[in-house]
Amino acid sequence: MAINIGSTYRILGYQPSVNSAWRQKLLTMGMLPGAVVEVIRVAPMGDPVQIRTRRVSLAVRQRDLADIILEEIV
Repeated sequence: MAINIGSTYRILGYQPSVNSAWRQKLLTMGMLPGAVVEVIRVAPMGDPVQIRTRRVSLAVRQRDLADIILEEIV
């Protein structure tokens, strides 16, 4: 999935292969299924990506972002 600056996504869940410690950390920071995230910035080489939820703004590597199942909100 192409991640675009300014796009908004809804978290549908996590890939079954995601590391449980990483999933727990994301859940603690408010990255819950159903939460809405906005893409703020993408680094010049495409990695990392800055995203923001209601509670927190964080930079996530593309490979870690691939562990999150996202649905674009149009």
